[in-house]
Amino acid sequence: MFSYILAALLSVFMLQANPSVAWKAVVNHSEGNQYQLVVTGQVAKDYYVHPMADEYVGTELQVETGEGIATSGSPVEEFTPSDYKGETVVMGTYVLRQNLELTGSGQVTVKGTITWSACSGDFCGMPEDYEFSVPVKLSGAASDGTKSGKNAGVLWGLILEAILWGFLMLLTPCVFPMVPMTVSFFLKQSDTPAKGRFNAFMYGLFIVLLYTVPICVIIGLTWAAGGSAVTADIFNWLSTHWLPNILFFVIFMVFAASFFGAFEITLPASWTTKADAQSSKGGLLGVFFLALTLVLVSFSCTGPIVGTVLIKSTQGEFWTPMVTMLAFSIAFALPFTLLAFFPSILKKLPKSGGWLNSVKVVLGFIEIALGLKFLSTADQTYHWHILDREVYLAIWIVCFSLLGLYLLGKIRFKHDSPVEYISVGRLALVIADFAFVVYLIPGMWGAPLKALSGYMPPLETQDFVLMPGAVAPAAIPSTVSVYGSEVKLPHGLSGYSNLEDGIAAAAEQGKKVFVDITGHGCVNCREMEARVWSDPKVLQRLRDNYVIVSLYVDDKTKLPEDKWVTTASGKVLKDVGRVNSNLVLERFGVNSQPNYFLLDDEGKILAGPRGYSLDVDAFVKFLDL
Repeated sequence: MFSYILAALLSVFMLQANPSVAWKAVVNHSEGNQYQLVVTGQVAKDYYVHPMADEYVGTELQVETGEGIATSGSPVEEFTPSDYKGETVVMGTYVLRQNLELTGSGQVTVKGTITWSACSGDFCGMPEDYEFSVPVKLSGAASDGTKSGKNAGVLWGLILEAILWGFLMLLTPCVFPMVPMTVSFFLKQSDTPAKGRFNAFMYGLFIVLLYTVPICVIIGLTWAAGGSAVTADIFNWLSTHWLPNILFFVIFMVFAASFFGAFEITLPASWTTKADAQSSKGGLLGVFFLALTLVLVSFSCTGPIVGTVLIKSTQGEFWTPMVTMLAFSIAFALPFTLLAFFPSILKKLPKSGGWLNSVKVVLGFIEIALGLKFLSTADQTYHWHILDREVYLAIWIVCFSLLGLYLLGKIRFKHDSPVEYISVGRLALVIADFAFVVYLIPGMWGAPLKALSGYMPPLETQDFVLMPGAVAPAAIPSTVSVYGSEVKLPHGLSGYSNLEDGIAAAAEQGKKVFVDITGHGCVNCREMEARVWSDPKVLQRLRDNYVIVSLYVDDKTKLPEDKWVTTASGKVLKDVGRVNSNLVLERFGVNSQPNYFLLDDEGKILAGPRGYSLDVDAFVKFLDL
């Protein structure tokens, strides 16, 4: 008898020690304002639960209703019936559905609770609860009516930049020499005009695929492994962790040294030799290997640019990196495809010579300038303060001054030819370069340099600010990342780094909450702060009407153990950035920056998300909700 009681108590204890059903809730749009909540449960092995129809221990689904949220009809359940001693029970997969009517604009959060009792054999445990909270972007609502168009504008900006880099790659010294090889190959392979056109088309297609497919596979695998959260987490790590950023910085500096003539960077000769040998076989296989040869040989010039394009577009997005790389590869492949279509064009191209080495050296200076951004990102996310704004600016000023002297022929590198005279085109480049240097110089004394705000470290990292009207560093110290404390923000604003503290302060002050989803390495966030937040109309509203909560999703500051967060999958989040990233994904349904939300003093969403847009008047209208 004692052993029977002990077994029963042990069974009950085991039921309560581990969740007996793993639940996942989503909300799907049906039509108009009709939605459906779908909660899928996976009953653990050797357990069973009772369906809703059971009067005493049946499963219950309750949805919190309120403003903008109403249920339609009763919940329904789907499962494969199982029998236990004459009772109908649920084992395996258990699906609960509840029709909803959601009204309003922007986003609402559907919350509720599932209650059930799990049994194993003849013994049933105490009732268990699962609380869900699902953010839902309402169909047809674009926050301020323009969000989708603005996001499209940002994407088109990235695409145009990628296309420009793709075309410029033709002028690099490791790509241009492939032009005669391409023409020679297609002169020999084009037995008939139709075959020549087909091979030329396939040549361009192979180049595009060789650049685009690998990134698509990487993103697809991470998405399949864990959905958008995993993909966003990987790209967040790639964009903000010190290891990849320092690695990219070193790579850029190595390539710059190579472009200056210190040494040559090439892939292993066996790779290109084998690919080139296969290209001589002719047919589609030969066309493919010629394309592979081009991609491999051009690596030393395209590699850093491809990295820049991808890093700029990886802000937690699924499609953006793939679309950006597709645009780059199409632009890169297009000149070679045209040459393959019309080999006679080769006669009109300039011959290789000293001008190509000049292009290479200019790219070296650009590599130094671009590479600093990676070091700056790591510096800001880890608060090292080794590359503050004035140091960053000093390096850029020196770098572009030396570039101007090089273009004037005052500096020569190892493989350069003497500059006997300055052409009109070269003089135009010199004027543009030194004009840029003159624009940078006032930044050493606190000029905002709004055109470059996304690339520069924030003004609050500068040791001295002497420009009239600029905010002194003492008034805006570098953002403190102590979780939950009040922090200083750009332009003399103050706010919180913890959402709950911000909501509590708003309730006490009778204000609304302005949620700023941002990142230290976010270029668009810095540009928004410099060019939109700085406007007097925006500043006045942020200061007087709102409590600001800035949630940095890439901050590496470690949290005390009592602030750690454990996700539904059991992952423990231990730093500010990961906790904030999880919070904004679960509560606001976004995983990119910048994004802005307006909340009331109880934490309910009033408006948002609002993404990157430099339209000040529209931002003021957003704040005047």
